[in-house]
Amino acid sequence: MSLQHFIIGRKKVTASLAVLAVLGLSACTSNDSSDDNENPNLKGGNSSAEEGSNDAAGDKIVIGFSAPAADHGWMASITDSSATVAKQYDDVELKLAEGTNNVDAQISQVETFINDKVDAIVLLPFDGAAMTPVALKAMEAGIPVVNVDREFDDPNAARVTVLGDNYGMGISAGQYVCEQAGGKKDAVVAEIQGIASLPLTQDRSQGFADALKDCGLKVNNQVEAAFTPESGTDAASNLLQAAPKIDYLWNHDDDQGVGVMAAIQEAGRDEFTMIGGAGSQQVMEAIKKGDSVLKATVVYPSTQGADAIKLARLLVQQKAVDDLVEVEVPRKVQLFAPVVTSENVDKYLPSAFKS
Repeated sequence: MSLQHFIIGRKKVTASLAVLAVLGLSACTSNDSSDDNENPNLKGGNSSAEEGSNDAAGDKIVIGFSAPAADHGWMASITDSSATVAKQYDDVELKLAEGTNNVDAQISQVETFINDKVDAIVLLPFDGAAMTPVALKAMEAGIPVVNVDREFDDPNAARVTVLGDNYGMGISAGQYVCEQAGGKKDAVVAEIQGIASLPLTQDRSQGFADALKDCGLKVNNQVEAAFTPESGTDAASNLLQAAPKIDYLWNHDDDQGVGVMAAIQEAGRDEFTMIGGAGSQQVMEAIKKGDSVLKATVVYPSTQGADAIKLARLLVQQKAVDDLVEVEVPRKVQLFAPVVTSENVDKYLPSAFKS
């Protein structure tokens, strides 16, 4: 999510989320930590901090935040959850740049942050390679950069990198199939990728294949989509025509899964178990309801930006991460890719993104 597939045309998010992608650079001063937030993983901040904890108020800091346009449910959640967490801290002022898929515009945003002498920058680059020079410029200016999801070309361009785990998504999906197959060696496994040329897609597919190999299975049918509902419908239709019988189907992305499910319903197919990818609210609700082929999804956390805000605050205030012995903030944090099923869906549903 290192999700560069979001550069493909996507549905626009709802107006309530789009408001977060404000015009220009706006200041979001965090004076109210009592927002009614349905995601328990995002609760916290100064007002609920125990004395002496890392959440206790410290020196006031300014964090600049820049990410691509919120034209996808996952990306909208990145910005939304980041703003939500920042509001919980009275000692954090968030300068939220307008989401953009224009590299030059994002470079300009970071240069503005540098000129404004912000205390830290949280950056999910539209293009990691293209944003590397300006991130290095910020670091050289003494402004710590927290890189989210799409890595820079030079590790020196960020003090901390927060990542999801694309290969781990494939591993988790494959292990789930192996567990469900229960030793059945002739199970027919299908896979609907995202854009096959992207490294993130290749990592997911490789992890899936590696996990299946461990239990003697393989991908029998594989088709490519493009991370959009429309492409999901086309890819699934082609797959269902080519494969008269399927036991397990892994779809890489829950947004394209909207179209995949439409094709499945149109074809009247229900003989297989489907596993989603990324962790959308709609898919988790379907899993909880339990009346479709959707039985699981593999999470690619959309809270990476929110984690980055917290880490940036700790960096500037020279604090460590609670529960770690290390006295410095880690250089890299890679988030886990858990499998969500009917048994644990209530744990993950509050942090799911809306497609």
